[in-house]
Amino acid sequence: QVQLVESGGGLVQAGGSLRLACTASGLTFSSYYMGWFRQAPGKEREFVALIDRNGGFTYYSDSVKGRFTISRDNAKNTVNLQMNSLKPEDTAVFYCGASRLPVRLRVDDYDYWGQGTQVTVSS
Repeated sequence: QVQLVESGGGLVQAGGSLRLACTASGLTFSSYYMGWFRQAPGKEREFVALIDRNGGFTYYSDSVKGRFTISRDNAKNTVNLQMNSLKPEDTAVFYCGASRLPVRLRVDDYDYWGQGTQVTVSS
């Protein structure tokens, strides 16, 4: 049974930082491309960042580029999202996803999802 479990969300003031983690089990983690998405109230889930299987390639949405950093540790089956200079518009539930396909930005291209972790940025 595949499980992705996100952690690290919380309430932070604008300009602050949070580090999200996603721990995977039940799959060969190093075989999957990993992505972070987010969903704000009343909006669709949107792409945030992705990382390839060995961590050598990363890609970000324009809205987070320069502020967020995705990384992974295949020995620990984890993918992280370091979020700096947070803005109120970053408030959302953040989800990690696992895809067998490379460089995918669409929700439908991901095979597995976690349950999400809430990030709230106050102004």
